[in-house]
Amino acid sequence: MYRNLVTDLLGYEKITTTEAKAKEVRGLAEKMITLGKEGDLHSRRQALSFIIDKKVAEKVFTELAPRYAERPGGYTRITKLGPRLGDGAAMVQLELVK
Repeated sequence: MYRNLVTDLLGYEKITTTEAKAKEVRGLAEKMITLGKEGDLHSRRQALSFIIDKKVAEKVFTELAPRYAERPGGYTRITKLGPRLGDGAAMVQLELVK
């Protein structure tokens, strides 16, 4: 489930999920972007073993890594949206900062 959420976050650059899942996914997504910044073959293989879609993994190395080259960390932002109507779970929007 976390692999799917990380893949969607890196692919769409914005997802809506529960607060607990977003806090867990944030660290995993930032690790993938850090691997993209390293850019060597070992990092690429590590990212491909976690990210489900090969096109998204390629996007991490070609688009996202150069975007965050000067940034030491903190690639994501969590914005609270309020409770979900069905069960009252705290919903948030997890997005990549620009």
